[in-house]
Formats: sequence, C-alpha cells, structure tokens
Amino acid sequence: MKAYEVNFDGIVGPTHNYAGLSVGNVASQNNADRQSRPKEAALQGLEKMKALHDKGLKQAVLPPLERPDVGMLRKLGFSGNDAQMLKQAFEQAPIVYASVCSASSMWTANACTVSPGADTKDGKVHFTPANLSYNFHRSIEHTGTAKILQSIFANEKFFSHHQALPTTRHFGDEGAANHTRFCREYGEQGVEFFVYGQYAFDDTKVKPALYPARQTFEASESITRLHQLDPDKTVLAQQSVEAIDAGVFHNDVISVGNKNCLFYHEQAFQNNDQTLAALQKAYGEEPLHFICVPKQLVSIQDAVTTYLFNSQLVSISPGEMMLITPEECKNNHNVNQYLQELLSADTPIKAIEYFNLKQSMRNGGGPACLRQRVVLNEAEMSAANQAVFMSDKLYETLTNWVNKHYRDLITHDDLADETLLIESRTALDELTQILKLGSVYPFQQ
Repeated sequence: MKAYEVNFDGIVGPTHNYAGLSVGNVASQNNADRQSRPKEAALQGLEKMKALHDKGLKQAVLPPLERPDVGMLRKLGFSGNDAQMLKQAFEQAPIVYASVCSASSMWTANACTVSPGADTKDGKVHFTPANLSYNFHRSIEHTGTAKILQSIFANEKFFSHHQALPTTRHFGDEGAANHTRFCREYGEQGVEFFVYGQYAFDDTKVKPALYPARQTFEASESITRLHQLDPDKTVLAQQSVEAIDAGVFHNDVISVGNKNCLFYHEQAFQNNDQTLAALQKAYGEEPLHFICVPKQLVSIQDAVTTYLFNSQLVSISPGEMMLITPEECKNNHNVNQYLQELLSADTPIKAIEYFNLKQSMRNGGGPACLRQRVVLNEAEMSAANQAVFMSDKLYETLTNWVNKHYRDLITHDDLADETLLIESRTALDELTQILKLGSVYPFQQ
C-alpha cells in the first residue's frame, strides 16, 4: 500500500511571545522581551504549509495548546478567579507566569516521536509525546499534546499511543527534533535514527559543559522499546557535545535526513565515522547519501544563526529532494554561497526554497521545528481525522480565523491581561470546531 510522509505543522498560538525561557537556545535568549507579532507569526506558518501543499506534498495542521495555562497556575498555589490568578502570578512570579504563557507548542517537532507501521512489530503507528522535562515551560505540554494526538489518530486498529516518559531529566525526551528515519520508500521498513546528548546514569561518559543536553540516551532507548522497533534497524548516536555548547540544543539544528539522504554538519556527532558506518550497516547494501557540510565553509555559529540544518528536506520527485529553508540562509554570505554550490553538486538535493519565518526564528525555531513528520499509508490516512489535512478551503478558513482572533502585537505586560485569555479561548474553541477535534482543551471540559 502506498505511503506518504505527512508534515503536521503547528499553528502558532494567540499568545506567541518572546520570553527567552530556553537555556541553550541562543535565538530565544537573544530576543527575550521583544514585542511579538502573533498574527504575523501564524500567517507565516500557514503560508509555508500552503506552499508545500501546492507542491503536492501531504500537509496537515496541529492546533496550539491553551495558554496561559490557568490550571498550572492553580496547581502552583495561585487562587481566585482567572483574572485574580493572572494578576497574582504576573506580579509575584513573573518568570513562572511567562512560562505558562509560552506558545512553544508551535514547534511540533518537539511534540512527540512517531514510528510508522512499517517499522513496528505490531504494524501500528506509534506515538510517544515528548516530556520536554528540561524546561518547565515545555514540560507542561505533553498532557495537552497527548489529547490532541489521540483525537486526530483515534482509531486503535491503526494507531498506538504511549504516555510520555517519566518527567525527570534522566529520561529527558525532546521528541522528533532528535529523531529521523531513512528508507527507500516511505511505506517500506526503514532505519530509525535517534540522537542523544548525554548518558543520564553514567557519569564517565562525555557530556556538554556549558549548555544542557536535553535528550538522554536512556530516553531514546526507551522509545525504541515502546515502539517495538527492530534493533537491527535502529541506530542511536551521540550529538557532538561541542555543538551543544555552541547552541545546538537539538539535533535538527545540526542535521536533517530524508529517505536515503543525511545532510549534516562536520561537527554534528560525537563520532561521525562510527555514526555513519552504523547507519549504512542498518540500511543495507544500497549506499546512503551522506552530505557533509565542512566547518571551513559553514561554521557552527553560521548554522545556529541561519538554522541551515533546521530546513525541511522533502522529496519532490523520484531521487530528487528540496530544502525548505528560512530566509536567513539567503542573507548569510557563507551559507548562501554553500547552498548555491550544493545545487550543482552530485547529490539528491536539486532545489532550494526560502521562506519568511522571522517570527518563529526569533524565538528559536525554523522550518523543521514547525513540523512533525508522520508516515501514513492510505488506510492509516483515511483512519485519521480528515479535517486537519491542508486544502485550499482549510487554508482560507484558517487564514480568516487568524485575522479574526489574533493580535498584531503582544508585549510582556499584555500577557497579564485577562482579555487576552478570553480572546485565546474564544479562538481555540472555534478552532476545535473547524478541525473537528472535540473538547481537547481544559476550558472546554
């Protein structure tokens, strides 16, 4: 049965703001407390989705989570009605309050890890929501993410949902940002590739010194068991600790893969030769395409600044791929020069398209952060919620929805406004009807 890689992009939430909450995410920290433009951010994301849909790629959407997270404020001891709790938290614990207002669920590469039925022992598509345990503002996402995933992929005949791993740093799991898959065709069994930053239970192993390694070996290994993956078709490798300390907080900031191709920086992995050899062995006799970007041409700093490797690598025709990159790549001399030379090289990458995602980029996420790849065959796609798949009509509807409900500007002080909470809930309630999700938000219960 024919299968497709479907890009499920996150819709940027109505409270999109810059709080600089993510340690190790250089862009996020550098832009802390700037004015944000939620409407512009959401429209930029939708434009990318529509453009990929128009190219014939399978595209779908994931809704944002409810923010501010009023339920979490109540758990933390704030009391009274919603307006009173917002005021208390804003005045008494501003960093905590900023955390419960974060719209970071827009980066659905961190939503979960997905293994297609072709790779799993029971033949089902497996989902494990990421616990995102390192950062408080993200660790509160997985419960809501799980409800949304279960609503979209509800048919138990085809889909298997797991709980998030234990929410401790020992099992820190950042989802598909540290996971990719190689295959000949999407519907065939592939090689699942997990990248971790450190071992949690073995202090003799190397680990970063400056910034945290958010993905642990133990978390990646646990997901391989939960998803019933073939050990011979599974590879675990450590990310370069020097890269993490340079601001490469996820593997998708330093490498990206698709089908039989890995596009990566020379300093991506702790042991490049060993990692590539393991991938090739698991893949089989047919050679993989390993495209290494030398540090002499593109530094890690250039990679982090432009998010070159946070591009989407998509198949546009048999044997040919396209890079979906942020405009920042075109504006950086070193990166732009490398990409122009890449187009004439003997690789599967034959085209590059640039997108304006400035609002997301300022908060630390590029094209690949905004999407979760879900491989589905035709039966599985039919069993999923059809209302979330992109179409001309859905694009028009969502564009009108954003223009109707989103603010043009949000400042730090705006987050304490009860009106913003009411606006956000009104928008999300309407969105669940557009996407036929049912009651997935706490305020709808």
